[in-house]
Amino acid sequence: MIRLTIDSAGLARTRFVVSPLHEAVNTLMAFSLNSRTGPYAWVGRTRRVLRREKLELLSGLALDQPGGYIPDFLSPHPAGPEPTVAEQLEAVRRADPERVRAELETVRHGLPAANLVGRQVPDVVLRAVQRGPRYFAERVADELGRYWEAALAPYWPDARAVLDAEVDERGRFLARYGTGSLFNSLSPELSWADGLIRLESRFEVTMPARMVLLMPTLVSRQIHVILDPVDGCHRAPTLMYPVAKPPAVPRTPTPALAQLLGPTRADLLAALVDPTTTVDLAARHFLSAGTVSYHLGVLHRSGLVSRMRSGREVLYRRTPRGEELLATR
Repeated sequence: MIRLTIDSAGLARTRFVVSPLHEAVNTLMAFSLNSRTGPYAWVGRTRRVLRREKLELLSGLALDQPGGYIPDFLSPHPAGPEPTVAEQLEAVRRADPERVRAELETVRHGLPAANLVGRQVPDVVLRAVQRGPRYFAERVADELGRYWEAALAPYWPDARAVLDAEVDERGRFLARYGTGSLFNSLSPELSWADGLIRLESRFEVTMPARMVLLMPTLVSRQIHVILDPVDGCHRAPTLMYPVAKPPAVPRTPTPALAQLLGPTRADLLAALVDPTTTVDLAARHFLSAGTVSYHLGVLHRSGLVSRMRSGREVLYRRTPRGEELLATR
């Protein structure tokens, strides 16, 4: 469990950011890659670039299994809401040598107190480290630049548009419901209450946070927190959460249907174009899973939606009666 204590001032400083290098580094974690098809199929192909371009340092630092660590200096802490790739690559090159050294030690030895395990790294990485942290930072920045151009740059304008739209939508939710409700809407594994942010995790960390950066991702399918492993630096925790998959185009409920069912239930009924889970509906509509479950229960008891089990998931869909009501109101 990761626990972040945050006061009202910290919540006030919390902000969204879209970071190209964070997306690039996320693709180095094969176990959490999004497996989407269609316009996001490029995500699943990024790892091929590591082999094709012979990016030895990045390949050596990449993770195939959960539990390890990738150095945070590869994805610099954004100074503003829209860092450019060039700015971030320069920050990698100029990374503090002590930070580089400490984070590379964390790769090898882990942080036992936080349940973060160390791992072996290839000789090519060790040889580069032996030439000094400045050399290592400059060389890995060069590899990151090549990796970005080959694996992500062609798709970034479209991806950036989706991420910017996500931030805009979350901003509207924030204005209506507040920061606490915003945290609770990001993922079922994440919760906020009484000044404490909790995230279900294999890692064990409890720490204060003066602010939190909220960062949507198209690359990862899992929510995770980036914490600073270097004593005395105290960079703000970064909470990366996956953008909900783009929904099929739903019908727009009429004012009469919204008045009959209530706006939320009418929107959920209209959104059931395909069989959908409570979690997916919650992510799309920026509601808690509990709220969606309650409204779906009302619709189910009214005979407007049906539910069926698919593996561990429960899928909801409109019934013929729900289709008729949506079409005639």
